[in-house]
Amino acid sequence: RKMATPAAAPTKSNVGVRDVPAPQFVKTYAAFLKKSGKVTLPKWVDIVKTGKQRELAPLDPDWYYTRMASIARNIYRNPGTGVGALRVAYGKKERRGTRPGACSLASGAVILTA
Repeated sequence: RKMATPAAAPTKSNVGVRDVPAPQFVKTYAAFLKKSGKVTLPKWVDIVKTGKQRELAPLDPDWYYTRMASIARNIYRNPGTGVGALRVAYGKKERRGTRPGACSLASGAVILTA
């Protein structure tokens, strides 16, 4: 009878996106995107809201790089993911006053340009 051997700890040569925690990957990849200088930011990045349910634009000045890294990770992990699914994933509950909250989609323009 064979004994089960524990999986080998990931080394530099076999570390993939699935081996790294999501926040760590997104933060590192966003910093790489910013440092590379190959990404041109849209003119509206400072004033746009990320969805109709938001009150203000994001406070983080590097939010666009973070969103790009997060979208890249989502598409890598789930091939075939489209804009509609990403709008649902980045959506948020919309506050509607005295009525119950409802699910609201994220901005498709931000996802398409990222």
